[in-house]
Amino acid sequence: MSKTMAIRIYENGGPEVMRYEEVAVGDPGPGEIRVKHTAIGVNYIDTYFRSGLYPAPSIPFTPGNEGAGVVTAVGEGVTRFKEGDRVAYAATLGSYADERLLEADKVVATPAGVDDETAAAMMLKGMTAQYLLRRTYRVKKGDTILFHAAAGGVGLIACQWARHLGATVIGTVGSREKGELAMQNGCDHVIYYRDEDFAKRVDEITRGERCHVVYDGVGKATFPASLDCLRPFGMFASFGNASGAIEAFNLGLLAQKGSLYATRPTLFTHIAKRADLEEVAGELFDVVASGAVKIPVHHRAKLADAVDVHKALEGRETTGATVMSP
Repeated sequence: MSKTMAIRIYENGGPEVMRYEEVAVGDPGPGEIRVKHTAIGVNYIDTYFRSGLYPAPSIPFTPGNEGAGVVTAVGEGVTRFKEGDRVAYAATLGSYADERLLEADKVVATPAGVDDETAAAMMLKGMTAQYLLRRTYRVKKGDTILFHAAAGGVGLIACQWARHLGATVIGTVGSREKGELAMQNGCDHVIYYRDEDFAKRVDEITRGERCHVVYDGVGKATFPASLDCLRPFGMFASFGNASGAIEAFNLGLLAQKGSLYATRPTLFTHIAKRADLEEVAGELFDVVASGAVKIPVHHRAKLADAVDVHKALEGRETTGATVMSP
């Protein structure tokens, strides 16, 4: 049993409940590997587990779902990886640590053309973009899409990818700085949601045609106006709750606004099977390696400073990806 540093949460609450302390990490069991992190991804979903919006399997726990590093030990029956292999993942809780144990089936090999920081920054956000654009609603050339929080971590990746697929991309942002960033990363049009009625602007931009799909990771603040951005038979894909959960969704709205479709997908359902994980991650690695999608890392911090990282994240002070190092 060796020791490592990790963030531990003993009660749900604000960023201040996170403690940086020494913990024990054991040898990998059957089907497991031990990974020493070189980079740790930060995602808004981390705040949901910390606050209790998403319940952790047990308390205390170590937050974080994404990381990259090097295999330091393999358990019985593991043939896919060996010590020294570079790997990345978006898997179970526990990435806010120097070193951790993981199920080998939840991890993928990091390709030679992708560095560890990029891998840690893109696994959860990039695979989220993949399942949204390629599985939830399969974006094709000529489609018009609306992506809320276009300058966020998922947004910057998804908007580049959607443009690469031939879509017209409309993004909502909260500031001029974020608008410029969104335009540099795939958006054809940006809407400043603090100053403009985004549903009205979508109608103007599309000349009344509206969108084939709305991708909404914001939640309460953008509902139900997001539905007004859709053409008949359009898809409302709600994949996050950055402003709070959507409450009392009246399904009758879907009929009233044009026989719409609505879904609440999650990444972990899409990558639950090994074959699906390899397909989703493989397509992400390919589009990044080709240069069609770039992974912007705008913020770097030490794991010990996770409290400040969460404060910045929840204060909407960040754009693109944040990566912590042990």
